[in-house]
Amino acid sequence: MSTRKTVVIAGNGMVGHKVIESFLARTDATEWEVVVFGEEPRFAYDRVGLSSFFAGSSEQDLSLVVDGAYDGVDVHLGDAVASIDRAAKKLTSANGFTVAYDALVLATGSFPFVPPVPGHDLPGCFVYRTIDDLIAIRDYAKGRRVGAVVGGGLLGLEAANALRELGLDTHVVEFAPRLMPLQIDEVGGNVLRTRVEQLGVAIHTAMQTSSLRAGDDGAVAAMQFGDGTELDVDLVVFSAGIRPRDQLAREAGLDVGERGGIVVDESCRTSDPSIFAVGECAFIAGRIWGLVAPGYDMARVAVDQILGGDKTFVGADLSTKLKLMGIDVASFGDAFATSEGAQPITFHDPVAKVYKRVVMNADGSLVLGGILVGDASAYSLLTQMARGDMPTPSNPEQLIFPASTGNNEAGAIGVGALSATATVCSCNSVTKQAICSAIVENGLTDVASIKSLTRAGTTCGGCVPLLTELLKDELRKSGVDVRNDLCEHFAYSRQELFDIVRIQRITSFSTLLSSHGKGWGCEICKPAVASMLASLNGEYILEGERAGLQDTNDRFLANMQKDGTYSVVPRVPGGEITPDQLIAIGNVAKEFGLYTKITGGQRIDLFGARVDQLPAIWVKLIDAGMESGHAYGKALRTIKSCVGSTWCRYGVQDSTSLAIKLELRYRGLRSPHKLKSAVSGCARECAEAQSKDFGIIATERGWNLYVGGNGGMRPQHALLLAEDLGEEELIRIIDRYLMFYIRTADRLERTARWLNKLEGGIDYLRRVVIDDALGICDELEAEMARVVDAYECEWTATVNDPERVSRFKTFVNDTRPDPSVVFITERSQIRPAQSHEKARPLELMELSELSELSESR
Repeated sequence: MSTRKTVVIAGNGMVGHKVIESFLARTDATEWEVVVFGEEPRFAYDRVGLSSFFAGSSEQDLSLVVDGAYDGVDVHLGDAVASIDRAAKKLTSANGFTVAYDALVLATGSFPFVPPVPGHDLPGCFVYRTIDDLIAIRDYAKGRRVGAVVGGGLLGLEAANALRELGLDTHVVEFAPRLMPLQIDEVGGNVLRTRVEQLGVAIHTAMQTSSLRAGDDGAVAAMQFGDGTELDVDLVVFSAGIRPRDQLAREAGLDVGERGGIVVDESCRTSDPSIFAVGECAFIAGRIWGLVAPGYDMARVAVDQILGGDKTFVGADLSTKLKLMGIDVASFGDAFATSEGAQPITFHDPVAKVYKRVVMNADGSLVLGGILVGDASAYSLLTQMARGDMPTPSNPEQLIFPASTGNNEAGAIGVGALSATATVCSCNSVTKQAICSAIVENGLTDVASIKSLTRAGTTCGGCVPLLTELLKDELRKSGVDVRNDLCEHFAYSRQELFDIVRIQRITSFSTLLSSHGKGWGCEICKPAVASMLASLNGEYILEGERAGLQDTNDRFLANMQKDGTYSVVPRVPGGEITPDQLIAIGNVAKEFGLYTKITGGQRIDLFGARVDQLPAIWVKLIDAGMESGHAYGKALRTIKSCVGSTWCRYGVQDSTSLAIKLELRYRGLRSPHKLKSAVSGCARECAEAQSKDFGIIATERGWNLYVGGNGGMRPQHALLLAEDLGEEELIRIIDRYLMFYIRTADRLERTARWLNKLEGGIDYLRRVVIDDALGICDELEAEMARVVDAYECEWTATVNDPERVSRFKTFVNDTRPDPSVVFITERSQIRPAQSHEKARPLELMELSELSELSESR
């Protein structure tokens, strides 16, 4: 006879999943049988990241259950618990299954509150809670024009962003006088409103929805407000709060709160000792806790109590930090200064649209809480101070005011000041001591390993920056040098320096050196900063001070060869070239005695040009409708293409047109290293897209995007980032990917090595550039748009200016060509492979002649 006991979990949401996970970690199948009933037809998934579904995340991407995680668990999906017989300690599911239990955990969660306004149940009205809700919204939105969200809280703004992503004109209607009234004050709400409106979302605050009006087709057509006004809409999403799902408990006779919620004690036990309740359905410590972290704490307490422990739930941290439409918003502790003697310190920059408020106790010795809108970089430090895990500095205003050139005491506060018992990851209740012990005892050197061993940073990801700092701190203690300075002149990594240039809008090397560096600069930092300036501003690289920063190739807009001559590579987008352009290239090669070679990137390389001949060669190529191919720069080189559906009988998409469009979009884009791409018109992969920094392969449903592949000393295949994309979405994701790489890669680091070093790898990259986990996608797209708009052919910009042309000569004080140059001729079957011959003498085109030629064009 089996002695196993049975625990049943009613609900397979995030908190129900945490119950299962905690149970399996502490016991085995010989002691307990674990049975779970879930109402939805899918395993537990990440509701916190639900909005990423509209940005391309699949159901599998959102799933919290990896293969094998529920081995040994009796799982019933698409089948909720329907009734509980407490006397017999049995329950029955909606599908008729009856299970006896020794312990029952109710994790039934909550449901969206829909105001009972007339018309709330019309076709075209939705809630925003589950994947099925999102699928229904997405399908209904096709062909619609205007969408509205009722509710301007956290989830309401998430829903608004989803409608915006679906291409709808989006409105947010909030009854309160400001957005997010439970988290931020009036000034913070105004700043948030301004930022949201800049994204094209219309905000209507202090507005009561009185009814919804149907159109001729019976579906929702307008929202009618209490002031008599009306808003035409095609789709409405209700996000006006949540209510605990306690009906099952009510029908079983369990105690419930006056305003709902299953009443439980500090052990998460209901009025029936064998039944527990956790998460948003539970009324504990005088309230409903509507965040995932408290739910996880309850799950651990319930499991511990069932297994004979004595853990209790004594409340939880309600601090929140999130990105709403790419906007930093954070609220923690006593944000509204309700404590006796509380004193707020505020900083408001209406130009940058940043608002910060830190609440101190009466004598300014302790942080009590705060609000951050537009910039939440100080959130980790401030919350640790509010919890008492880190000392508050003597000048607390430095925590929120912009950094000055003077001493910044707040900046000197590091993770070393955190107490050992400080909770770093509140989602998974992981302390600093646990993290540091894991680093030391296991010799960890990367954040991914910390996540794997401790679970810290694996839920919402908000603590990952703190994990990184803890790792660096422990490595320093062990004598490991963790500095990544660009060079001796800048005590910053390339990424840090790039952010300084970007955020402070620095436009010259000398300004950057005087404000953040020392000395005169070197051959490392000068080209690196030149690349940063070009990546951000797209300005002519040889103008003024910028000319002296460039390396040899960029200085002359051509690739220097081993014999001192230069190669000229005109751009041939997608490999498509006209007969006249081929003839022009041939004529240039003949006239200047150049060696020609078709490259692996579908271009023609002209070798052997003297520096003084370069402008004259460019003029002739420009006149043929060609431009610089940037073969000399750390920039986009080529986007190779097969002929695709235009010619090939296997092609399923027009790969050539897409390759041309992409190459013309990203031409001139400066980056930490060269970039190559390709577009294949079908899965036969003739363009070899999977060996490129970013490659695209056609499918019958769109385009698959691969990233992080390239050659070099360690050839690497690219990894799939997203699939079955439409062209517009594909370009948007490439924009983000390239700018994120440019922002964060080290100097001279190819995308393959960068991706390999990226904490979390391709999954993390997907969260950043598709799910917008860091909330920077709008910034990345805007930065790319500036570069695209600023593009000009550097050859053309040079030859049209005689002063710029004058610098193209071999010797500073002499216009004669270099007499020692030797050229390589074309190889053929009748010439030895290493045959060389002296080039014929070529007359130097005078600068005056060149200027006349430029003017005549």
